[in-house]
Amino acid sequence: MNYIKGKVRNIIYQNKESGFVVAVFRVKETNISKMEDYINKTVTITGTFLSLNTEENYILYGEPATHERFGFQYKVASYEKEKPTTENAVQEFLTSSLIKGCGAKTAAKIVETLGIDAITKIKESPDILLTVPGITIAKATTIRNSILEYSASETILIKLKELGFSIPEATKIYKKYQDSTKYIIEADLYVLTEILDFPKIDNIFLKNNPETAPVRLKACTLEAMRRLSARNGDTYYYQEEIKDSLNKEFNLILDTATFDEIIYTLETENKVVVVNNLYYLTEFYEAEESIVNNLYDLQNDKASPIYDFETEIAKLEQELNVTYNVDQQKAIRKALENKITIISGGPGTGKTTIINAIVKLYIKLHKYSPLEALGNIALIAPTGRASKKMSMSTNMPAMTIHRYLKWNKDTNSFGINESHKTQENLIIVDEMSMLDINLFDALLKGIKSNVQLIMVGDVFQLPSVGPGLILNDLISSELFTFCPLEKIYRQSANSYIPYLALEIKTKTLAEDFTSQKDDYNFLSTESKYIKDTIKKICLMSKNKGLNENSIQILAPMYKGENGIDNLNIILQDLFNPKAPNKEEIVIGEVTYRENDKVLQLQNNPDCNVFNGDIGYISKINKKGNKKDTIIIDFEGNKVEYTKEDMHEVKHAYAITIHKSQGSEFPHVILPITKNYYKMLYNKLIYTAVSRAKKSLVIIGEEQAFLMAVNNDYASTRKTMLKDKLMHKFLN
Repeated sequence: MNYIKGKVRNIIYQNKESGFVVAVFRVKETNISKMEDYINKTVTITGTFLSLNTEENYILYGEPATHERFGFQYKVASYEKEKPTTENAVQEFLTSSLIKGCGAKTAAKIVETLGIDAITKIKESPDILLTVPGITIAKATTIRNSILEYSASETILIKLKELGFSIPEATKIYKKYQDSTKYIIEADLYVLTEILDFPKIDNIFLKNNPETAPVRLKACTLEAMRRLSARNGDTYYYQEEIKDSLNKEFNLILDTATFDEIIYTLETENKVVVVNNLYYLTEFYEAEESIVNNLYDLQNDKASPIYDFETEIAKLEQELNVTYNVDQQKAIRKALENKITIISGGPGTGKTTIINAIVKLYIKLHKYSPLEALGNIALIAPTGRASKKMSMSTNMPAMTIHRYLKWNKDTNSFGINESHKTQENLIIVDEMSMLDINLFDALLKGIKSNVQLIMVGDVFQLPSVGPGLILNDLISSELFTFCPLEKIYRQSANSYIPYLALEIKTKTLAEDFTSQKDDYNFLSTESKYIKDTIKKICLMSKNKGLNENSIQILAPMYKGENGIDNLNIILQDLFNPKAPNKEEIVIGEVTYRENDKVLQLQNNPDCNVFNGDIGYISKINKKGNKKDTIIIDFEGNKVEYTKEDMHEVKHAYAITIHKSQGSEFPHVILPITKNYYKMLYNKLIYTAVSRAKKSLVIIGEEQAFLMAVNNDYASTRKTMLKDKLMHKFLN
């Protein structure tokens, strides 16, 4: 194996989270012919390290490489600390800052007494240092503890590498679990699925253990349940479902007795709950129970009626120059009079208008000053774009639910919780259809029991990505004030988008659905010509003065000829072609360029950027020997990314329909082809159509569109929230 030996002179860059390091290394020895000229000289090294300091000798295994910008480097694949092999080296180690309580004279006595294997002997024998003249019990304890502490991380790292983990993975594991890592390795390797993918852990476990080991059967059962929830959105499962999933996912065929034994063990460990032959992961069972109890407490605290509502709403209509219809007035009044109110309506029904009215009247009725209003009203939504829309319509601050609840990305926990509640008296949640069971549970835990809670959304949109069917369950329970909005307001005399959404929702598509309207066009196109047609439409739009900021392509899938990945390559060349004045950087197989439109894929509350936010690459900094950085501008919020961070981002010329939820776009282009298979279903197409604000162009096959409209795939999810609510409220 190729190696270089030596010491680190200085560290140029270090990412404490990932362990990635760029450093200058002085080479003392090597078996690589290309590196012989570097003996007693320095070379730049790059790699992932658990720890690295300038007082130790290292053996670095890897390969030399020439970077197009940074020149000659040594890329480290793995490494180990070189053990001292001479008396001088042992003394040097003992007197380094790594070891406490040992000066030069003491080190010399230790080596003279214990020899060149002194360090090994000290680790193996607690009392051997007492044989060295002049060393007290206290000094011996301090020296030995320092040596043990120093060697612990190295020992664990070596063990993790032997098991099959990469250096970055081993680093990530040790940074989280520290000394507990060795016990996890011995007792239950599957604990590591908290931070690493299950398949990785499972493959490593199977190298040294039978596939039917009890610890694996438990872990696979939990993973099978998680995958069922991820795929179907269910919060509970039937026994046969779990057994079938175990068979399909892990090729495990369990008899009933073995399965029952596993479930019993998982129940005793509080990881699974079984009620009336329904099997829950404990987190989902407890979330449903908590939601029910918190909603019950909220509902029991009654709000006050508004006696002069007609007068106040008339004044507001005059002030804002709007007219509210009967259903809208009812929704506004009910929201102000009740503790829990649900408002649901499709595109064009005035949900945003109603939110603004509720906020304005609430402030007026309570006679709040602007500052008091800020302290008493919270406007929140699942996505950044949805919260910004609320803020623009009300002229009040709004934020994502994760930010409102002070979510900690590292610990995946909320700073606002049952022990630290928010103080607002009115909370309005928009885009409620996007809330899964865990997020809704976290929200209810963090708000006061005397708050007024108003939930706004479109019950017919796609359900949440995570498990649960919150908005639907709340409405169908018929326990809460519900205000449906059905009247659609035209944007122009020939406006069709909101009516098309309604026709899709009710499966009453007009025979002339391909006819062109002011805001709508259906271009019948064979699948193989869809890409070219999209390109032509975008080019025509560009020539009319539109750009990628106002045009959004939505598609159901990433892969395939007409998938998002392929479309983004084409659209990047169209909207942001390569140019001498634009810096670009290649990450994996993707080229990112200054001015590129990109989509944030994960919540990052520390940088105030959230899943679904769209931004533009404003600057790519290539810093020579330092780490490259990419600056992305999210509507004035500039966030710095390293190459390692860019897994959180994708090009956004085309995005998934799921990622578009909570957003509106002036002009939407929607490709439709039978090649999208089962992704063609009613709620998905409805959601895509309802994202368009000014114009919608559908490009593709008429038959595929009809198929999607009439396909109810994924319309049902198994939850017990509705039943539990009714049992709690009605008994």
